[in-house]
Amino acid sequence: MAGHSQFKNIMHRKGAQDAKRAKVFTKLIRELTVSARSGLPDPAANPRLRAAIQAARAANMSKDTLDRAIKRGAGGEEGTNYEEVRYEGYGPGSVAIIVEGLTDNRNRTAPEIRTAFSKNGGAMGELNSVAFMFDRIGAIRYPAAVATPEQMFEAALDAGADNVESDADGHEITTNPDDLGAVREALEARFGTPEYARLDWKPQTTVPVTSEDTARALMKLLDALEDNDDVQRVQANFEIPDEVMERLSAG
Repeated sequence: MAGHSQFKNIMHRKGAQDAKRAKVFTKLIRELTVSARSGLPDPAANPRLRAAIQAARAANMSKDTLDRAIKRGAGGEEGTNYEEVRYEGYGPGSVAIIVEGLTDNRNRTAPEIRTAFSKNGGAMGELNSVAFMFDRIGAIRYPAAVATPEQMFEAALDAGADNVESDADGHEITTNPDDLGAVREALEARFGTPEYARLDWKPQTTVPVTSEDTARALMKLLDALEDNDDVQRVQANFEIPDEVMERLSAG
């Protein structure tokens, strides 16, 4: 299990996360609001908003809730003003962690993230304390059903992508950050709206976590971070052997 894959990072916890419907909706509503505010409220002209709408529909969000979030972001309703934040630190096993979020109150969020680190065997550092260990990339995700690995590879290559990784769960396309928009548009024209298209972090190297106790502590920290309403994504540079993950899942 490689820590550089966001989907694999959360796979072992997916059932628990899916059960927390209210928290999932909170995060989606914030992304819809910020997406609508950061660009045009028309999804046809706002790729980030298109991806947010698709994610909300996949989570079975009602049309009324979805429309209210977009209207709030576009200024049609009085609403909370969210800003994007990033926190960095280390977890058990010296794993580097980047936390990205949307918050209406930095004075609340920062202490909560610091507490999550400290109570779960980690330590929050200063901004850029671990970012140098990651590369900034463009990341685009499609479900497996839209194309075969060969079709996606050829289309992504033609569009100017750097790499494609396909498995049973889907296709992960990576690009230079400056090429994200052009690659996304080319792929959308052929395969429709992706599950997401965003700037992301990819670790330059991964830290092997072979101890079951360390892996359990690390998972507990990642759970605590992702459980925070203000957190949108958690990225880390760990790799846990499959046999260790199986024992953790069984336990």
